Amino acid sequence: MERIGQVFISLQQIRQVPRMLTVAAPCMPGTIRDTEVPCYFREYYVSTGYRPLNQNWRYYFLSLFQRHNETLNVWTHLLAFLVFLIKLSQLAETVDFVSDPHSWPLLVLILSSLGYSGFSAAAHLLGGKSELCHYAFFFLDYVGVAQYQYGSAVVHFYYAADENMRGIFMPTATILSCLSCLGCCYGKYCNHTLPAWVRKVCQVVPSALAYIWDISPVAKRLFFWSTASNDPALIYHFGQMAFFLSCSFFFTFPMLERCFPGRCDFMGQSHQIFHIFLSCCTFCQIHASYLDYVGRRKLYSRLHGSGEAALFVGLYVVTLVVCALIVAFMMSKVKQVLDLKAKSK
Repeated sequence: MERIGQVFISLQQIRQVPRMLTVAAPCMPGTIRDTEVPCYFREYYVSTGYRPLNQNWRYYFLSLFQRHNETLNVWTHLLAFLVFLIKLSQLAETVDFVSDPHSWPLLVLILSSLGYSGFSAAAHLLGGKSELCHYAFFFLDYVGVAQYQYGSAVVHFYYAADENMRGIFMPTATILSCLSCLGCCYGKYCNHTLPAWVRKVCQVVPSALAYIWDISPVAKRLFFWSTASNDPALIYHFGQMAFFLSCSFFFTFPMLERCFPGRCDFMGQSHQIFHIFLSCCTFCQIHASYLDYVGRRKLYSRLHGSGEAALFVGLYVVTLVVCALIVAFMMSKVKQVLDLKAKSK
């Protein structure tokens, strides 16, 4: 009864959140239509639920609890961030991430997963303040995506590959991750000058090439999978591939908004489903990599020397630095465009 009473008190406190928000921000403006925001903020077949531009920062932070067309996009990856953080704390109880170099690729994957989910939540929450913030936060989001692609490559190569997959795999994965960041940033930048399909091509093609390369060790392993083998990680590897193919479909084709125009403005957008499937893909990937870390230690210990894990961590830092330089360059291009627009008014 004492526990039930504590739960009841907690529920009562949660019910007070809307009133507390109203007191904290009594003048929060409501949402507006697509015709009232610039074209680069508009999503296909989403006509309502946009937040007004150029409000104070408090408004956009508090809009986390407001109903608008980005609310679920924020919460899906914010909750995923918390799940990955809990998973990291659980793994830290059994995995020595400090003293065991063989665990570092797994740590890189988890950190990159935290990065992309956190950056994505920030982009969808704060990118609506202004045009400059829109580009800055989504460029940061693309850095997180590139880092996650590298993290996927390093765990697949380190834990899932066999003796025949060596050589240039990781340098190529590093280059493809940086190209993915460049393609996504350039596609977003092209909103001003080129048709919308160009943005999709710039974003999808480099990311697809990076995924095909990064997943190849797992795909080869699944191709030669036998029902006689007792490998629990394969189920999760299959799950991560299935979830990724599903989320890729919803990212590329806004099917639900097109079929039900005006009914998916707040809930049911393809991008929201993309977030959910991508988070499930990442969770399966982390768990599969952990099972490989535990179950295939004899194999990867023989294939990878003690200094190789440190090299891959160094490549992770190199990827981050290169992506940061790409973002700095693209932001300079964006500022030039914005300055020209300001002078023409």
